[in-house]
Amino acid sequence: MSEKPSKPSEAATSAWTSIMRARERLLVAIEADLKAAGMPPLAWYDVLWELARSQDGKLRPYEIEERTLLAQYNLSRLIDRLEKEGLVRREVFAEDGRGRWVVITDAGRKLREHMWIVYARSIETHIGRKLAESEAKAIAGLLERFL
Repeated sequence: MSEKPSKPSEAATSAWTSIMRARERLLVAIEADLKAAGMPPLAWYDVLWELARSQDGKLRPYEIEERTLLAQYNLSRLIDRLEKEGLVRREVFAEDGRGRWVVITDAGRKLREHMWIVYARSIETHIGRKLAESEAKAIAGLLERFL
């Protein structure tokens, strides 16, 4: 006997819809702020941030993929673009010569720092100014359940 699939409650469905709409609107607003400041897209920041905070400023591509929301095929193209711009470089694994590290350059670190100025201001504008500190902490705590 198979169980009848359970349906989400109206409240759960409403929460899902609100999360997705808020995510989309906030990303659009932040991307617009970066673009208006002459900065590259947020995905560039995400990759550069993960590299900058890693040990020795380097990660393997699959590690970047695990730490960001980028699909492997998008990540490969993005790394190619970042390398072309001199923001990262690829290094061969010393151990076997087949794998590659992605390493952040000084230019990549500087760009990430400049992007953070705009990004931080955008977070404050679109989120921080609309929430009390206690509300921000409550939302972060609730969303942590999904991570």
